Amino acid sequence: MTSAESTAIFTRSWSLYDLITEHNYMFHNEIYAEVARLLRLRDDAERYRLLDLGCGNARYLAPCLRQSPPALYEGVDLSEAALIEARGYLADLPDCRVTLTHGDLLTAVQSTGKTWDVIFTGFAVHHLTTADKVHFFEAVGRCLSEQGKLILVDVVREENQSRADYLQDYLKCMRDTWVKVPPDQLEEACTHVHDHDYPEHFSTLQAMATAAGLKASRIVNRYGQHHILLFARSSLPEL
Repeated sequence: MTSAESTAIFTRSWSLYDLITEHNYMFHNEIYAEVARLLRLRDDAERYRLLDLGCGNARYLAPCLRQSPPALYEGVDLSEAALIEARGYLADLPDCRVTLTHGDLLTAVQSTGKTWDVIFTGFAVHHLTTADKVHFFEAVGRCLSEQGKLILVDVVREENQSRADYLQDYLKCMRDTWVKVPPDQLEEACTHVHDHDYPEHFSTLQAMATAAGLKASRIVNRYGQHHILLFARSSLPEL
């Protein structure tokens, strides 16, 4: 695939994503208000280091970071076009060293040589297989600082709900409520969800995290299937 083709695919996909978020169909407004609050709760004596896995263009996380600026931010994404946009959204972070890396989120967290105080990932981990989610948590457990936190924003299945039933419910919700999305783009989004979404139960994610040495976990909030999850190597803050 040429660079021009890659950029064209990104532009079309991001145009659809912008439309979805403009109408708040995936509750980005509420979710990122919660993420901003979680970052403000940090009690670091020094400013923290944040790894953003599957950062996209960082449009929604950047305002959170301006409220609670990290000393170091590294964003990782497979789309070079998204990373170009991300540089603009992150340009005005005060006294923050910004690194943007083209790559796969699992490879990035497995190969990092740094210790991170916050690892953030938004609507990305559900694309991994169950086995790769295990590897993801193992890598997070290895590279989080002693007081480090994983903020995981993602879709999650109800306990005892099968993937098939989850997809049936989620696709019905999309078709019933995403009324501002043109029909051809809506069906494109539905096909993507059907083919690539593999959400887990919270209890499954919790067990993976525990096995990886993360001793605390919590559902911070949820909006339908869209969850804000918090995992830590030690205790979690009062919310």
